[in-house]
Amino acid sequence: MAGIARWGAALGLGALWWWAVLRLAVAPDAGAVEGAIAAGGWGLSLLPVHCVPKTRAAGALATGRWRRAWRAAGVTTASPRPRSDAGSAPS
Repeated sequence: MAGIARWGAALGLGALWWWAVLRLAVAPDAGAVEGAIAAGGWGLSLLPVHCVPKTRAAGALATGRWRRAWRAAGVTTASPRPRSDAGSAPS
């Protein structure tokens, strides 16, 4: 039953979006409502809805892979700050 409702909602919202886009393109009196619906639908299309957790993704890289590679390459980190008693004043 949830699948039917999901398909119905997707079909209804898709029809509403197409109505808004066609009305913007054709009707001279189209306004802010049609523009908001068209822009909102386009914005929703940018969402990554087909993402899966990294552990289940095919070909995903392990967490910390770049950190381990960086350390294995012998890349050094920045020098530590000098201590306040490191002899910067003349003796």
